[in-house]
Amino acid sequence: MFSLEGRCALVTGGGRGIGKAIAMALAEQGAKVAVIYNGSKDRAEAVVSEIEELGSEAIAVKCNVADVAECESTVAEVMEKFGRIDILVNNAGITRDNLLLRMKDEEFDDVIAANLKGTFTMTRLVSKIMLKQKYGRIVNLSSVSGVYGNAGQANYAASKAGVIGMTKSVAKELAGRNITCNALAPGFIETDMTDAMPEKAKEAILASVPAKRTGKSEEVAAAAVFFASEEASYVTGQVLEISGGM
Repeated sequence: MFSLEGRCALVTGGGRGIGKAIAMALAEQGAKVAVIYNGSKDRAEAVVSEIEELGSEAIAVKCNVADVAECESTVAEVMEKFGRIDILVNNAGITRDNLLLRMKDEEFDDVIAANLKGTFTMTRLVSKIMLKQKYGRIVNLSSVSGVYGNAGQANYAASKAGVIGMTKSVAKELAGRNITCNALAPGFIETDMTDAMPEKAKEAILASVPAKRTGKSEEVAAAAVFFASEEASYVTGQVLEISGGM
């Protein structure tokens, strides 16, 4: 697809779902990968093993992206291992769905802290490294919820809309130093979270998807690899929906 030989990537939430698919796809193109996880150590270590089987290097590092100190130590550990960070994928995120009138302050605050503040913190830390390198690719995971909104997800939609605004701002700030920043906005993608949804809820969502199917994590990963590649060096500040026309 696109060669990433010699590149080093840091993928938050890389132990499962879309994050795992992105980590594997980057490794398949030759990148070394730091698989960042919070609550799924076994899965993250399994991803590392799979990457090593491909002949690439990988490490698993625990980090709660809502914790600034943990982000700092994680970036330092990755730098100690690889010596550089060329690609940052801000994928880690959580949901705490509830209707607006029932939503608790902590449900709102927790989602903003992980999804938006976490993306900000990792971007701020890693962009300093990329500025010194005069090279970098930042890929942020937003969502169609951040573009169109979604009932019961005022917190999640707000966090993902914030990621879009941040992406466009960071792109303008860093473009002159050969650093791009783009966002992916997935729709209804097959993951552990969607598998756990009631069948009626799945059917209702699928009815709004013109493609009449769920997306695959690998389809999101393919777009991430493009944004991380040399071929996308003139693409920045963009939001790509991967949603089957949703």
